[in-house]
Amino acid sequence: MPSAASMEPIDRALAPWWTPIRGLLGDQVLYDAHTHIGRNDPDGYRQEPDELIDALDPLGARAVTFPMHEPGGYPEPNDRALAAAAGAPDRIVAFCRVDPRADALAEATRCLDAGALGIKLHPRAEGFTLEEPAVEDLFALAHERRRPILIHAGRGIPALGENAVTLTRRYPDARLILAHAAVSDLAWIWSEMPDHPNLLVDTAWWSPGDMMAMFKLIPSGQIVWASDSPYGRPMNSAVTHLRFALQAGVGADALRSIAGGQIERVLAGEDLEQHGRPPGEATPISPHLERVVDHLVGAVSQVVTGNEPTEPVSLARLACDAGGDDEARPLLDGIHTLIARAGELAEEETGEVRFPPSAVLLTAALSIARTPAAPGPV
Repeated sequence: MPSAASMEPIDRALAPWWTPIRGLLGDQVLYDAHTHIGRNDPDGYRQEPDELIDALDPLGARAVTFPMHEPGGYPEPNDRALAAAAGAPDRIVAFCRVDPRADALAEATRCLDAGALGIKLHPRAEGFTLEEPAVEDLFALAHERRRPILIHAGRGIPALGENAVTLTRRYPDARLILAHAAVSDLAWIWSEMPDHPNLLVDTAWWSPGDMMAMFKLIPSGQIVWASDSPYGRPMNSAVTHLRFALQAGVGADALRSIAGGQIERVLAGEDLEQHGRPPGEATPISPHLERVVDHLVGAVSQVVTGNEPTEPVSLARLACDAGGDDEARPLLDGIHTLIARAGELAEEETGEVRFPPSAVLLTAALSIARTPAAPGPV
């Protein structure tokens, strides 16, 4: 995985883009709803609590954290997450992670009694569906305690939305957060969400089509910001995700809810603030920006599949050289700078990391290109 030091250039490159968005949040503290700590995940990613806090520092953010995949079981990793939260109570809070086939109810009860504020489930890593009997037991516990459950709902699993809707209807005081924009079920679940106010999604995703659909279709009060650290970089996620929200027409109060206000209410067991769907895009994307987005999506897709992104990156840089497009010119210039910086980082990378810092910066550039309604760098 990328080292913490290798990710710092991303924070520096995106800091000017973060400043105007930070200004829109007023006194709302940025609160990351989805981060990980751990050292034994088979995918090779690692993160210690101090590394997580270092990644949050440029944003002044707090975070929910929970164990990464631990093939040896979760009691000890849960204890480490609880200890990390106790050691930095103003920065992180802990969820416990449980495997529904490994005495999950007892472990979740133990952890909630010890100070955990929620439960994490990962159907892909642990190989289960929401029809597993222990899952309903966990929802009953969360309902009784008015606690949240965060469930992986991204790539690599079949759709789970029908079970999610059923469980949130049956246990209305349990708050269910479907991670990764609920991409497995986004095509239809958005239409059910207004009738299930305890069903939320987090923003830990990157694809511009999915992100714009999420922010346009799902009521803003049912969306919480998340980075998926260390798989995502908090600075990149904060800049890009909140820009997508602004592009979709999300207003100031709803933006503050997404950025941290709603997850604070979830964690406190309070009634949730209601924000409906935004009005939609008021600022269209220019043809030049659209070309940049298309080429950079192609580039990132190449990286994800283990291929060289040189050609689509080159085309994206050339698309930034559009002449006479005065309105988009400052944004195109800023995007060109980010693409160039990604190229510099790529020259220093060894190819051993699956998704290196240069690729993270490309996701930032494509997201900025897709969101001209958001403010430019300061």
